[in-house]
Amino acid sequence: MKIKKYLPPIAMWLIFESIAVILWLTLENLFYLFNFSYIGMAIAAGLILYIHKKKYARNAVQFAVGLYMLGYLGFLCHENMQIEGFWYYLFLGVFEAATIHYVVAKIFGPLVFGRGWCGYACWTAMILDLLPFKTPAAPRKRWGYVRYFVFAASLIFVGLLFILQIPDKDNIIWWSFIIGNIMYYVVGIVMAYQCKDNRAFCKYVCPVTVFLKPMSYLSLFRIKVDEEKCISCGKCEKVCPMDVEVPSNSRKKANATECILCMKCVEECPKSALKL
Repeated sequence: MKIKKYLPPIAMWLIFESIAVILWLTLENLFYLFNFSYIGMAIAAGLILYIHKKKYARNAVQFAVGLYMLGYLGFLCHENMQIEGFWYYLFLGVFEAATIHYVVAKIFGPLVFGRGWCGYACWTAMILDLLPFKTPAAPRKRWGYVRYFVFAASLIFVGLLFILQIPDKDNIIWWSFIIGNIMYYVVGIVMAYQCKDNRAFCKYVCPVTVFLKPMSYLSLFRIKVDEEKCISCGKCEKVCPMDVEVPSNSRKKANATECILCMKCVEECPKSALKL
């Protein structure tokens, strides 16, 4: 049936629309209805474009969601949507803005869509994915521990603002958003050229992956292989930007929690043995 191929975008739209309505009614704030409805529609539209084999479908979603969060929520609304903003609101005991964003997209959301945030919404990755090294040119490096240092540094930074009772914390958090984004872009671009890998920053430095990885292990949406069709040609692994051991259904396969659902492996498979 033709409707079957549209089930993933319909499912994603329903998930985000449900979140939008629940938060709107619970918090009595119309903003959340608009916010999550927009994100859900953008993701669903991108998936539909992908179904129709539009080359830049995923990039379109990245910019639709990424620019909205960076430009509108960040620069216009002065919300720090980086990890420092999450810690800040968490310490304040306020369930809004970055706290809700992290709970939905990066803490519990990955139980459903894994690292989909990294593939379709991250405003850092939307730029890094435009660089020329779309396929890793060298074996994966053992630098993953760096992300934990960055994660800890962000927590300590915000924690000290409260412990030391630093005044004007709102302004400091706002400037940390600007400076942090600049640093992410600079480090990400430098690493991409140094490692010849667009996603080097995501693999080794990004602190958000500390939340994403454990939940992604149980992800409902993930790439599956039909072992009867698979001919073990290795083409899927060669195009994977995250070095995932693609032709395996085991959740314990190499870099299983790194999959960003970019679908490059599905597109490359000569036997159509892979599917979402």
